[in-house]
Amino acid sequence: MLRSVSQRFKVGVENYLPNAFIFAILLTLLTLVLGMTVTKQSLFEMTGHWYGGFWNFLAFTTQMILILITGYALVKAPPVERLMIRVASIPKSQKSALVMTILVAAVAGYLSWGLGFVLGTLFAMEVAKNVKSADFRILIAAAYTGTIAILPASITVTAPLLVNTPGHSLEDKIGLVPLSETIFSPTLLLTAFIGLFVVLYAYIKMMPKPEEVVPFEGEVDNFTQVERIKPTTVAEKLDSSRILNYILVGLGVIWIIQYFGQNGFNLELNILNFFFIILGLALHGTPMSYINAITSGMPSASGILLQFPFYAGIMGMMVGSGLITVITNAIVAVSNEYTFPFLSFLSAAIVNIFVPSAGGQWQIQGPIMVEAAQQLGVPVSIAINTVTIGDLVTNLMQPFFVLPALGLSGLGLKDIWGYCLVSMILLFAVTSVIVTVAPLVFG
Repeated sequence: MLRSVSQRFKVGVENYLPNAFIFAILLTLLTLVLGMTVTKQSLFEMTGHWYGGFWNFLAFTTQMILILITGYALVKAPPVERLMIRVASIPKSQKSALVMTILVAAVAGYLSWGLGFVLGTLFAMEVAKNVKSADFRILIAAAYTGTIAILPASITVTAPLLVNTPGHSLEDKIGLVPLSETIFSPTLLLTAFIGLFVVLYAYIKMMPKPEEVVPFEGEVDNFTQVERIKPTTVAEKLDSSRILNYILVGLGVIWIIQYFGQNGFNLELNILNFFFIILGLALHGTPMSYINAITSGMPSASGILLQFPFYAGIMGMMVGSGLITVITNAIVAVSNEYTFPFLSFLSAAIVNIFVPSAGGQWQIQGPIMVEAAQQLGVPVSIAINTVTIGDLVTNLMQPFFVLPALGLSGLGLKDIWGYCLVSMILLFAVTSVIVTVAPLVFG
């Protein structure tokens, strides 16, 4: 049945879903209309909010581009590429290819959501090269979905880490919330691991029939390079200098040791990107080899570079017009201590469609949900956990975070969206039960 449903979604998506950039434009126009009708903002006020937020994601855009291309360069380092090729050769059927892809993406996503998006996609591509009976589109969708499914328990999930960091914006109201109440709580652990099981089941059931399979059609990219010409000029020797390369790597290792000594195992984006760069340099061996890998990965970042400012503009309109507050307060107004967890989850899922940035969404929506939880006598950890889960589930509909996978794979949003939508509906149903029941059972 799921295969039939996913195929119907797929046909509908192919007929009606435009390019991911057009999706961002349509969402911009929808937010504009909502601001003018719901919060009574004028056209000029809304365009002011739009431009006011347009550049707010510049730092995040750079971080995402770096995590994409440095992750690509890391995976394309000869030792890593050989290991990935060896592991990707294990699956022999479409079913085993899907299971392996989802599990690898989930493991990577548990360590870091950025790593999950990049490594999961590249692994799916490698599996697709080896298993010709596997549909390339569903493998890419599976890698992305596997990462999303595990993220509630990831050690890099945003809101729980923020509220456990000294000096966070709500510390005077809620103090520091330990990870035992968030990332390692029954609610997030159950959501992650039951969700991962549901995703595995769903993708096995959604597998295309042999006659429907679209195999990987790209060229096999054996990036491993051999320096055939011995460097002769000073410039060529510097380009290929292992000494310079490893001096730089040594400096990086010193800082990484310092960082973890001072901050513990906190894999925020900046240190993750820095780690990718240093490890990539170390594994490539020479500056020129690393430069070539980075250059090879750059075209895949074009979607991020173009579209992230438009999502920042949407966020600017949502915040400036007060739409986020309206949506959140409307749901909080009908909540009680028993319905609050589900309604908090629902409000975060809705807001995430317009503000697909976990950190940005928490800074705006978090204070409202925390205040509501305190007024209802509900532990603030429930607000943190339900907002976190709601933010993640609708990422399977919102294309913001799937852009790296699309850029790397060369697919369009319509190629994978049907599979992602079916997964989102199943995860939404399962998660709704978990967020409602878990607080009653575990407190």
